[in-house]
Amino acid sequence: MSQVFAAAGTHVLADLSRVASELLTNPAAFDALLREAALAAGATILHSHFHSFGSGQGVTGVVLLAESHISIHTWPEAGFAAADIFMCGDCDPLAALAVLRERLQPGACTVRTVRREQND
Repeated sequence: MSQVFAAAGTHVLADLSRVASELLTNPAAFDALLREAALAAGATILHSHFHSFGSGQGVTGVVLLAESHISIHTWPEAGFAAADIFMCGDCDPLAALAVLRERLQPGACTVRTVRREQND
């Protein structure tokens, strides 16, 4: 007997520009921020890991979710952050993005949204 499985989710890619550089260097602050964003989206947090590239340098990190993930990579010298929010089920990745935008206050934000679906 074969099982029918339909995978679906929404993948949001956001490029946040003209962000104050001091907001883009603290891995602990990003851990807290992405966790807050995940909860705002209705997601279930499993684990997180963040890394700083040195004092005053960028941060990379990910929050693993039961519904997929939120990740970010920052370039403080350019005032830029790239966020990747992928969620399935009833979660709202745009709610997560709203939290990031509210806290980081980018001068510009380019968003691409892709519906991810299983193809037979």
